[in-house]
Amino acid sequence: MSGDRPSPLVIERILRDRESIWQQIVAERDLNALTGRMLTSSAIALACYGAVLGFFHSPLMALTSALKLPLLFLVTLVICLPTLYLFNLVFGARLSVRQSLALVMVAITVTSMLAVAFAPISLFFLITANDYGFFKLLNVSILTLSALVGLRFLTSGMQVLNDHGLLAPEAANATVDGQASAPAPAQAVPVAVPAGPTPAAVPVAGQSAEPVAVPAGAAVAESTANGAVTTATAPAQVPTQWAGQSAGASFPPGMLPPGYVAQRPWDGRTARRGEPTQRPASMTLLYIWILLFGFVGTQLAWTLRPFFGDPGQDFSFFRSIDGNFYAEILRIIGNL
Repeated sequence: MSGDRPSPLVIERILRDRESIWQQIVAERDLNALTGRMLTSSAIALACYGAVLGFFHSPLMALTSALKLPLLFLVTLVICLPTLYLFNLVFGARLSVRQSLALVMVAITVTSMLAVAFAPISLFFLITANDYGFFKLLNVSILTLSALVGLRFLTSGMQVLNDHGLLAPEAANATVDGQASAPAPAQAVPVAVPAGPTPAAVPVAGQSAEPVAVPAGAAVAESTANGAVTTATAPAQVPTQWAGQSAGASFPPGMLPPGYVAQRPWDGRTARRGEPTQRPASMTLLYIWILLFGFVGTQLAWTLRPFFGDPGQDFSFFRSIDGNFYAEILRIIGNL
């Protein structure tokens, strides 16, 4: 499945082919259509789950909860998205508003779809265990678990964007004196041999230039720029020209020249060979933003209540704003 042939269900594509979602966001390809599909799917799923919550009180409460639960996530997104976007701009990331919105919508879509998957369980306990405190605590736990899974998708997507350099400051990609920076060469000489039944003769780092025979395909030690020792497999072929020699010079087949340094494949996750991988400031601020998103969401949920509706009280679209969400949860646990 590819980004050009999306699944009829966007959640199926997210779960089965998430790599194509990340690549589509990186390339900013058809993000408006993708975001619109995720928004529609999330609103429908949250409305269905909100209806289950409100049925504990009455059909009228089910209708209002079906309207208010999607509104809760949408308003939280509107409040918190500018903060995420500005966080990235301040620390040099190159995410656009559409990319930031698409990433957050992936998390909300996963959260809403997972929540509606729990709806039959919630409905079962509504019928068999008609206890207001237990039902409220059960569904708060379901929404919390669903949100944690959705935010895990958000961090995964941001990590992919980081691997593509979209979270790194632009200065890291700038050229020096008009020339692009090149990866630093390895600092030590690894042992490597060509293909074939005959062992190749290679020099050992720090010793004389006399070649040393090593079996083909053997694992050999290699020192990196920071002093760490890694292992590598001997290459199948070696060049007949090497650094420090003239263009026409060559070396006998089956032998490696003194001073030959084998190059490892380029690792796109590091900006420069030999440099340790560092988490950009944008990734650190993402976790701070997730906490902010959670606090805003829970406080907004408390403001928009009731979603369940206390059966001992008459129907009302909103309750008076007193107390807070966390004190209410502690009170419910104490009463249980």
